[in-house]
Amino acid sequence: MKEKKDINLGLGTGRRKTSIARVYLREGKGVITVNHRTVDEYFKDSMNVNLVRKPLEITDNLKNFDVLINVKGGGVAGQAGACRHGITRALISYDDTLKPVLKAAGFVTRDPRMVERKKPGQKGARAKFQFSKR
Repeated sequence: MKEKKDINLGLGTGRRKTSIARVYLREGKGVITVNHRTVDEYFKDSMNVNLVRKPLEITDNLKNFDVLINVKGGGVAGQAGACRHGITRALISYDDTLKPVLKAAGFVTRDPRMVERKKPGQKGARAKFQFSKR
């Protein structure tokens, strides 16, 4: 049998831009671990750290759970957004009554904005090569 601490209370997958975060909620004292490092070590910018903690703060669960996050792809801001989305989904899978609070804060909806792909025969996604008549 597994130890009590290793049992996942809630699971969530968060996405933002090209980042994907797998989030596991466990019983604990409020430690957030991102890729085997603390959230403060991983996201050095306090704005991103606050972004990750926000769903737990809004639902008053900051000291109730340990959060284990595996995140990959994209940049720092995208990864922080993916972590926030994943924590939100994990909290909803743990307790469905938290959904209205999180939805009102705008955390449930996935941010669909992604970088547009580069088209063949063009300089970029929208930029074209300069046309020369002669």
